[in-house]
Amino acid sequence: QVQLVESGGGLVQAGGSLRLSCAASGRTFSSYSMGWFRQAPGKEREFVAAISWSGGTTYYADFVKGRFTVSRDNAKNTVYLQMNSLKPEDTSVYYCAIYATPKLFYSFRSGYASRGQYDYWGQGTQVTVSS
Repeated sequence: QVQLVESGGGLVQAGGSLRLSCAASGRTFSSYSMGWFRQAPGKEREFVAAISWSGGTTYYADFVKGRFTVSRDNAKNTVYLQMNSLKPEDTSVYYCAIYATPKLFYSFRSGYASRGQYDYWGQGTQVTVSS
């Protein structure tokens, strides 16, 4: 049974920083790419960032480029999302997800932003940015 548990959310002022963590179990973590998505009330869940199984390739949504950094520690089965220069519009529930197929770069390269390519999701962690 795959489990993903996010932590690190909270309330922060605009311009501040938070680091989200997602601990994974139930799958060979080092073989799977990981993604971060977010969902604000009344909006669709949207892609934020993704990282390949080795950590060698990362992708970001345009609205977080230069502010957010995704990383992973395969020894700890954990993926991180460092969020800097936070804005009120970053307020959302943030979810981590694990890619459905292991070690297929062509699949990850084309599908990293698609929710349907991820088969397990965490419960989400709330991030609130005050102005």
